[in-house]
Amino acid sequence: MKMVMAIVQNDDSGALANALRKKNFASTLISTTGGFLREGNATFMIGVEEARMDELLALIRDSCVTRTQFVNPMPPVMEPGELYLAQPVEVQVGGATVFVLGIERFEKF
Repeated sequence: MKMVMAIVQNDDSGALANALRKKNFASTLISTTGGFLREGNATFMIGVEEARMDELLALIRDSCVTRTQFVNPMPPVMEPGELYLAQPVEVQVGGATVFVLGIERFEKF
């Protein structure tokens, strides 16, 4: 048995949750915040038998698409009287970051 932790953007979390339910994958959803863009993410914790691992990873890959968006960078620390004009920066968002962990023992009560 494996534990899959999938960190996805909030925009993709609904589609992934629905796809997991349709394929009978039990999951736990935790609301998280990314460190770079400081936007909402969703972290799914999914226990899965190794025989279904490829099916689960394909489901995550198909539900979480990568796209680009423009963001305004954080302004630097400035001295009084200095002027900083922020230029929007195009960044890649979406997709999924997936960690697969080995589970030594599983109990459900």
